Amino acid sequence: MQRIKLPYGISNFKSLREQNYIYIDKTSYIAILESLGGKYLFYTRPRRFGKSLFLSVLEHYYGLEHENKFTALFAGLHIGQHPTVIRNSYFVLKLNFSGLNTEDQWALESSFRLAFKDALITFFNKYSDFFAEAAMYKETIHHKEDFRSLWSLLFEAVRDSGYKIYLIIDEYDHFANDIIAMGDGAFYKQIVRAAGFVRDFYEAIKIGTETVIDRIFMTGVSPIMLDDLTSGFNISTNLTMSVTLNEMLGFTEKEVKTLMDQIGMDSAEETTIQDLRKNYNGYLFNKDGQAKVYNPDMILYFLTQWQMSGHYPEQLMDENVKTDYGRLQRLIANDHNRQMLNEIIQNEEVAADIINKFSFDQMYDDHNFVSLLFYMGLLTIDRQEKMRLVLKIPNYVIKTVFWEYIEKRLRSEYEIRLNTEELRLTIEQMAFEGTIKPYIKYIAENVLKSLSNRDLAQFNEKYIKVILFTYLIGSKAYRPYSEREIENGYIDIYLEKDLRIQGIQYEWILELKYVKKSDSALLAKVTEDGLMQLANYAASRELAGKPGVKQALIIFIGKDEHVVIES
Repeated sequence: MQRIKLPYGISNFKSLREQNYIYIDKTSYIAILESLGGKYLFYTRPRRFGKSLFLSVLEHYYGLEHENKFTALFAGLHIGQHPTVIRNSYFVLKLNFSGLNTEDQWALESSFRLAFKDALITFFNKYSDFFAEAAMYKETIHHKEDFRSLWSLLFEAVRDSGYKIYLIIDEYDHFANDIIAMGDGAFYKQIVRAAGFVRDFYEAIKIGTETVIDRIFMTGVSPIMLDDLTSGFNISTNLTMSVTLNEMLGFTEKEVKTLMDQIGMDSAEETTIQDLRKNYNGYLFNKDGQAKVYNPDMILYFLTQWQMSGHYPEQLMDENVKTDYGRLQRLIANDHNRQMLNEIIQNEEVAADIINKFSFDQMYDDHNFVSLLFYMGLLTIDRQEKMRLVLKIPNYVIKTVFWEYIEKRLRSEYEIRLNTEELRLTIEQMAFEGTIKPYIKYIAENVLKSLSNRDLAQFNEKYIKVILFTYLIGSKAYRPYSEREIENGYIDIYLEKDLRIQGIQYEWILELKYVKKSDSALLAKVTEDGLMQLANYAASRELAGKPGVKQALIIFIGKDEHVVIES
């Protein structure tokens, strides 16, 4: 039996179809995009969310050079059965601005120019049958440096051809995001604002829409650079938060189950689908969207690893993806941002409007900073509460990204270097011997006591909880959940067995309390209330009688003392 091929890392639609990879059909959205009215479309999604593959679909659908392969490429797909009038009727110019050299302005402009020239030469190679002077155009491109001159060469060549251009731009802001992450505002402004080469480039595109550029589809991560281009490129329609296009990228749960069934993984197994839901689901880009979507790259990574080994992967996300999401430290421009981020991590949600247009200079304002986290995929829409929109951390995997940020910050600021072997032994005692006291003692003595008075000012139960989670996740023994809902309320902390480590004996219900030293007289009352809460949690239908579930009340008195009562 032929092995089912999952398209993890595949972004070329033609290769995917010709080599018989599974394809989740998103082609119905092509007609929807055409029906929207606007021709110059802008659409953002977080990194590795399927944007490049969708652009490849558009390239092969609209490119006139693929007309004779239309049936082979689109057979069995929605658009293959319901093609639109303008299929395979354009010259397609595809630009991709990822991987540019951002070392300095000269290096960036040179690599940007090279990427553009390569795209133009590819264009004339692809459509050489339509241009008698294609060879001359390609030679001229090698000798031109000015972006407007290069665009003018293309416009003049296409003007009398009888065809128009469909311009596809992938990763329009990749290099800008790298510069922003480096914190080099002056560098960014030099290239994007008036007289900058990026602005000049997009102004030329705008001029081209008056003659030969008929349609544009442009993707990236955020609208920041688009806003900074101002009048240089003010013609696009931003579809990022369109309710109609909420599920255009990403996988719905139904689509995930289709993939599972295709590779022989039981999609009816509720434990498995619940686990995938916790790990990778939760993205909503419009509050009225029909369904939350899974991160497609993460799901394909997981399923590919499972297909190869028959069990859960050691890492829940590809290390390359983790690097993409792990830039939080670089985004913190001031103490206010840091405080806001800490609150988001502690509460796992924040009330804020999503701003669909803001510039670099406004990026670190409260609402804009939260919006940037949304565009990066670190927050997503959860619900509307009366007049406020509530955003939340979308899933467990992204929570681990935040917890790792906390670990890196503590390591950097306080030079906290834990002995990984000693830490591992304390977690093993939790998992296999049923005692949590050594872990709490180790974190209290090696982390909490090192914190400064500034951190002490925000010391509370939620802050301690995040720190406990931060040093637990690397063990792969437990998945910590905050405020887990049961019929008797919300469990403060539930430590669930991680399926990646076999044979773990104990899960934990934890009630965490914090008492200021000045309020230590309240300790007896806090203890009584905490034990009563634990008893209520343990008596819930979900947990009553469940084997191997331990309970512990953990009380911190200031940052230097603690009490642990296990049962």
